[in-house]
Amino acid sequence: MWEFFISLFVNTLLWIYDTIGHNFGLAIILFTILIRVITWPLNASQLKGAQAMQDLQNDKEWQEIQKKYAKDREKLAQEQMRIYQERGINPFGSCLPTLIQFPIIIALYQSVIRALATTPLGLLQLGRSIFPFMSIESIIPINSKFLWMDLGRPESVTVLGFAIPTQAIVVGITTYIQSKLTMPANANPNDQTAAMSSSMAITMPLMLFWFSLTFASGLSIYFITSNLLGIAQYAMMGRANWRNLLPGGNKSNTPPAKK
Repeated sequence: MWEFFISLFVNTLLWIYDTIGHNFGLAIILFTILIRVITWPLNASQLKGAQAMQDLQNDKEWQEIQKKYAKDREKLAQEQMRIYQERGINPFGSCLPTLIQFPIIIALYQSVIRALATTPLGLLQLGRSIFPFMSIESIIPINSKFLWMDLGRPESVTVLGFAIPTQAIVVGITTYIQSKLTMPANANPNDQTAAMSSSMAITMPLMLFWFSLTFASGLSIYFITSNLLGIAQYAMMGRANWRNLLPGGNKSNTPPAKK
């Protein structure tokens, strides 16, 4: 099943590559747009989950529970799960879509490496992955050059004798921005879900930065394109929380309820 999944990615990439005139970098960008369209329901679920969490922070019942059990973390967690169940809130709604992308990332990496095969063994494996309707003779070898990059190798730009991983830096920054834009405003440091979202906003950019440092730069093209598309989608829907990008911007401005 996993092998078929990778083969599906390989053939989709190669079909786009062959259709647009053998530009593999552009093929990855168009493929990323296709993936974004297909996974739109997951992104919508992420937005819905983030909005539900933001609305909960302004809920009077939840605010009273936070005050009542501020010193009892176990009881607070129990009440929090009760509220989630009663309101139909999925505590993982804002994080699960990001986690689901991991198989897509792995499959894309495998498909890029397989498509750019240069060794006899790699070419044999690529030949076995291509569906019968594809004309392998008109596609192989793949043109791996895109702008200044070799998409089959990690990218870096030499400035004053120093190798700077520009793509990896852009991947880290855009991943961080996208993660922060989807986080709800939260003023409660004891909120476990908010703490998990904050942790993901740090670990995901660092993880993808490391991936981009060590893996083929074609994967970085996917990361950057996907992140920019996500930021644009959130902005167009009016769901982007731009204040989260500022120091202290994740604090709620909601005034305390009058007694």
